[in-house]
Amino acid sequence: MINVRTDLAVEAHELSKKEAADVTEIDGVISRVEETGRITITRVDITNENGERALGKARGSYVTIDAPDLKYSLETYEKVCKIISDEIHKMADIDNDTLTLVVGLGNRDITPDALGTSVVSKLLITRHLKESMSNIFGSGIGSVCAIAPGVSGTTGIETADIIKSVISRVSPDLIIAVDALAAADIERISNTIQISDTGIQPGAGVGNNRDGLNEKTTGVKVIAIGVPTVIDASTISKTEIPKEMAPLMVTTKDIDLVIERSAKTVANGINLALHRDMSLRDVESFVG
Repeated sequence: MINVRTDLAVEAHELSKKEAADVTEIDGVISRVEETGRITITRVDITNENGERALGKARGSYVTIDAPDLKYSLETYEKVCKIISDEIHKMADIDNDTLTLVVGLGNRDITPDALGTSVVSKLLITRHLKESMSNIFGSGIGSVCAIAPGVSGTTGIETADIIKSVISRVSPDLIIAVDALAAADIERISNTIQISDTGIQPGAGVGNNRDGLNEKTTGVKVIAIGVPTVIDASTISKTEIPKEMAPLMVTTKDIDLVIERSAKTVANGINLALHRDMSLRDVESFVG
């Protein structure tokens, strides 16, 4: 198992190969890379227990989208929104009757941890409208609800308990969980999005493990979408981090821009996936 802190399966795969004397393959891990212009899509499938141990990740599929121009390029932003939408459809069977609950994890008051809450604020929410005015909506407009449960430090309630209570009341068919991640490479903070069908472990990237949000704990399929916003200082520092300060997480000086663009990209990728009759321009006319 790798010793460097990262939530990204693609980094875990690269690091585990190096630790195993640069082996070209790891039993239980299948990786393939696709290029579309300057966007790179890496698919990592963990297929057995050995793969889980080697990468320190749950068995399942992980898709990593690397887009170096995402912060500044409108064309790249539009392409990545479409890729996110396509990947969600590959991982889940979504139709007009699918009720999707989007969970925005994190703390809205701490910028590097505010991705999930920012995504929720940019979603096109329709569940209440479809229930009261179902005759108005076509088959390509999905039923979507969302929650930003906050963190136990500000609510006094375990995030998982809040989510499970909502699930029991709403009975969604699909959950999409969005959270900030930790990376091993500082350059990934502004350029990378990971999508997986394994659910999510809130706080794992910063050493603050909470109850997992996955199909086993919720009874519902969970797709996790994350963007790396921090890196462990010990990964980039040549000096030893004092034990009382560990883990010390650092981020980039333009993290406000990173969160704003990443949240808009992830949110509109989800919007396109769940509202199939709408174009990106349609979505943006409603949610900005």
